[in-house]
Amino acid sequence: MGQGKALYMGGITDNQAVDTRGSIEEPLIPAEEPLVLDYFRQGDAGGAVYTRGSIGGTMIRNTLGMLAGTLAMSGYNIAGAYFIGHLPGHESLAAMGFTFPVVMLAACLFRGLSAGITTPTAHALGARRRRRAEGLATSGLLLTVLFSVTFGVAGMATIDPVFRLFDAHGEVLRLVREYMHIWYLGCVTASLAMAGNDLLLTVGAPKTASAMMIVGMVINIMLDPLFIFGWGPVPAMGVRGAAVGTVIAQGLSACLVLWVVYHKYKMIRFSRMPWRVMGRRWRIVVRFGVPVALGMFLQPLGVAVVIRAASSFGNAAIAAVAAASRLEILAFMVPMAFGVTMTAVVGQNFGARLYSRIGQCRRFAMRFALCYLTFAGVMFVVFSKGLAGLFSNDPEVQRIMTINLRIIPWGFAFLEIHRFSTFVFTGSGKPGAAALLNTLRMVGLLIPLTVLAWWLGWLPGVFGARLAADVLAGVIGWTLARGLTRRFPADGLPFPFPAVAAVTGGGVGGEG
Repeated sequence: MGQGKALYMGGITDNQAVDTRGSIEEPLIPAEEPLVLDYFRQGDAGGAVYTRGSIGGTMIRNTLGMLAGTLAMSGYNIAGAYFIGHLPGHESLAAMGFTFPVVMLAACLFRGLSAGITTPTAHALGARRRRRAEGLATSGLLLTVLFSVTFGVAGMATIDPVFRLFDAHGEVLRLVREYMHIWYLGCVTASLAMAGNDLLLTVGAPKTASAMMIVGMVINIMLDPLFIFGWGPVPAMGVRGAAVGTVIAQGLSACLVLWVVYHKYKMIRFSRMPWRVMGRRWRIVVRFGVPVALGMFLQPLGVAVVIRAASSFGNAAIAAVAAASRLEILAFMVPMAFGVTMTAVVGQNFGARLYSRIGQCRRFAMRFALCYLTFAGVMFVVFSKGLAGLFSNDPEVQRIMTINLRIIPWGFAFLEIHRFSTFVFTGSGKPGAAALLNTLRMVGLLIPLTVLAWWLGWLPGVFGARLAADVLAGVIGWTLARGLTRRFPADGLPFPFPAVAAVTGGGVGGEG
């Protein structure tokens, strides 16, 4: 076995990767083979589409391809709440509100697992190890099924105790029970649809992934009113109908996207796989997936602290913060579409040892975030009073929302730079470093600064805490990501371990 000289997939050296036989002895790129970039000049490299062409052009095309899908994801999330809001009484909408933390937790876990599949798959595609990529994708999807079934069964068994902790009771708890019993049945299809779409992004098919998201949203919007309010032979199911519509839409979407992944992109392989091979691949998926899930889980935790702090200043403050948060989505819509394939782009080029392209990707992405979101932030500040008036007629809500929109938007660009830096680390085989950056922003900056402003009884300070956390996290993320890419060797050479350790503090076998 050759001596590994670089960190690969955290704890696995650059000359070592799990092959289809379960051994870690096959070199990722054998020394006697020509440089990867020589093959790319000759034509297709087995799905490594992000290793060719202009980085800027690739990122712009991906953004345009994913923009409609990003809008569809937002529509998918609000469709059920919109129709349920038209049911009589407020109990149904309150029940939906109680389900949000659990749904968010599931989304974080499923997204983390999906990232655990797609990042090493991107590495394998970039390294022209097509069969390894197929094996990782197939093993990861099987793990997704097992995990989501376990999560769904555990969730169904603990509905009452979990939601009683949130103080749900009486009629609201009954409605929560109705909704979640159906929703948990759809955990498998929800997780598979998510992983399938992410695999489409990994193989370089953002337009197809976007189309799948749009199809899912359209089906959901069609089915929700049918099952919620009833029509013809279909009885009105109320809250339960929203869950039925969501699960059916996710199921159809999962079947469609997996069919495309299997038939068009050949990323799913049906063949016998020894358990030791499966176990090795699952460990790789978990190594990448757990840090990503942890980083995502911290996001709603930070938001909860901010909302709790705002609640101490009255209902008007809560309303203003909630409205401003919804308005922020408009500013980040395009950057979200821009960044959704960034990990795959970095991952393929890392696997191909085309390190210069990772540096180009990092620079292009962060410059885009700086320019686009600085402009958007200035627009929010300039038109803050008018925007506040669109969301509320209450003078106090307008006043607080205006203060919010004159402080927080100055940090929009830094927040996105922070996010893009985590994509660089994850795609470069350092998901633990990405998780640490997310932890730093939330646990080290946002939460303590918000609590300090809350303790001082200073509402503008709560908004200032968010600004300070975003700016500091952005600067730190930019500095560390820049340091990582500057320490990359020349294209085609092994990635020296000391460079990784100097930037992220990693150790052999001890990433994340």
